[in-house]
Amino acid sequence: MEKAKDSRQYYSKITTHVLQEMKLRGEKIAMLTAYDFSMAKILDDAGIDVILVGDSASNVMAGHKTTLPITLNEMIYHASSVQRAVTRALIVVDLPFGTYQGNSIEALQSAIRIMKEAGANAIKIEGGEEVIGSVKRILSAGIPVMGHLGLTPQAIHKFGTYVVRATEKEEADKLIHDAHLLEEAGCFGIVLEKIPAELAARVTKAVKIPTIGIGAGHEVDGQVLVLHDMLGITTKFSPRFLRRYHNLSEEIKGSVTLYIDDVKSVNFPNDREQY
Repeated sequence: MEKAKDSRQYYSKITTHVLQEMKLRGEKIAMLTAYDFSMAKILDDAGIDVILVGDSASNVMAGHKTTLPITLNEMIYHASSVQRAVTRALIVVDLPFGTYQGNSIEALQSAIRIMKEAGANAIKIEGGEEVIGSVKRILSAGIPVMGHLGLTPQAIHKFGTYVVRATEKEEADKLIHDAHLLEEAGCFGIVLEKIPAELAARVTKAVKIPTIGIGAGHEVDGQVLVLHDMLGITTKFSPRFLRRYHNLSEEIKGSVTLYIDDVKSVNFPNDREQY
C-alpha cells in the first residue's frame, strides 16, 4: 500500500475540509490538547494537525477530579490563549458541561461566545441523539461541530465509572446509530473514546467523516491524547491506551531541585549572570 502523503508538507492551514481530504487518502490525523499560549505554540510549530482545547483543563490545569466544574468563561480564556499561538492547526474547543444539554438556544449562544471571544475554528460536543437538537442548531449558524461518542466524561455520574463503553450489542448499536445521526446533521468529525477497537473500526468504515480515537484502536482516522498525560507531566492517570513519550514531571522536578540548591549555596547568580 502506498504511504499516505504527510499534510505537514502540503497545508499551511488545517481546516475541516483538509481533515476530510486526509481521511479520503488515508493519512492519519494527529490531535493533542493544549490550554495555554506556550504549549500551543510548541505543538503548532511541531506540525500538529488539530489542537483540542479540552474540558480536561478542569483536571490537568485546575486540579478538579472531573471535567464538570470548568465554566464557559474559563474555556474561553484557555481557548483564546491557544488561538494567539496558532497559525496552522485547527483549533477545536469543548463546550463545557451545562452549556448545551437540554437547551439548544443556550448551546448556540455558548458556541457563538467561543467562536467570537476565543477565535476558535470549531466546537466539540459530547453525546448523540440526546444532544442532536443542540448540534443542529449550532450547525445552522455555520459553526463547525465535532461529535464525541463512547466514554463521555461529562456523563461520569450517569455511568459511574470510566470503564470501556459499548462492549454490549445494545450500546454498540446505539453508538453506530448516533454516529450516523451526527454525520447526517453535518458534523465534520467524531471523537471515539474508550470503546472496543473492532467497534471503532466499524464506525470509521460506516461514516464518511473522520473519526479520532482515544482508546479506540488504530483503525480510526486519527488519534488524540491529553498533552499533560503523554508528556508525563501528570503521572497518576495511566490507562492502557496512554503512551507516555516523556517523563517531564521528573525532569522538571530535577531542574527545580538544582535551582533550589544553587540559590541556597549562592551559586546562582554567578558573576556572569548579574549586572
